[in-house]
Amino acid sequence: MTTPSLGSKPIPTSQSATPGPPSKHQLALMIWLAVFPTLTALNLVLGDWLGTLTPVVRTFVLATIAVPIVIYGLMPQLHRLRRRLLTRNHH
Repeated sequence: MTTPSLGSKPIPTSQSATPGPPSKHQLALMIWLAVFPTLTALNLVLGDWLGTLTPVVRTFVLATIAVPIVIYGLMPQLHRLRRRLLTRNHH
């Protein structure tokens, strides 16, 4: 939050309650936390069928299924969890 300033730059009045974007290291950890269990579950569920495919086709199928799960399902939840943890620690 800012207040009007005397010049062109606003004067900060308090730290924002919303944390900024994750650092590269935080984002890498969040992606790993989403990707590893997703690929593990897909391999356990589809393993017999995937084993009949060539490695390239198997990778294509896994990526086609895993990417939407990670991007639209898990990453938003991990971002919310991170935000909750960071805002809880500031109060």
